[in-house]
Amino acid sequence: MSGSAPLPRGINHIGITVPDIDAATTFLSDGLGARVAYDGLTTDDEPRGGHETETQLGLPSGATIRRQRMVVIGTGPSLELFEIDGPQEPAVGLVGLGLTHISFYVDDIEGVRARLIDAGGEALSEVHGNSRYEDSPGNGSVYVRAPWGTLIELQTIPEGYYYPADSEAEVWTPPKP
Repeated sequence: MSGSAPLPRGINHIGITVPDIDAATTFLSDGLGARVAYDGLTTDDEPRGGHETETQLGLPSGATIRRQRMVVIGTGPSLELFEIDGPQEPAVGLVGLGLTHISFYVDDIEGVRARLIDAGGEALSEVHGNSRYEDSPGNGSVYVRAPWGTLIELQTIPEGYYYPADSEAEVWTPPKP
């Protein structure tokens, strides 16, 4: 395909299915300062379902979207929360194919880790060093499992990334507040 073909501007949002939107919103708000942008589907609306919805969204037969909410955490992509009625599968971990975790850049990694634990998350370890190109002075990373199973990575790289000579781009980092 030609270099003049259209390209995306960037990531708009990431979708997460949760068992209870209100509980998930409370966890994300208490743990990460999430703010509700809007509810795209509420309990006052008819659930979204049927053959057309199943086809459009890859839902199993009989599943319906009961609620849908967009939340904002800091800067960057928003999170779209879905509450589904119907057959569900557990959240994948890093060994699962496809999307495996969401990473948030933080300035106080120990403080945000503690905040997520207080909100109901489970830290998988203590803060540890990042991998190559992220392992500049003061760096750190830790994974926390949300109550519904999604992996949340907290990462700090105060001295920034470094890059190999053949790097084609630099990693986006949220601007300092």
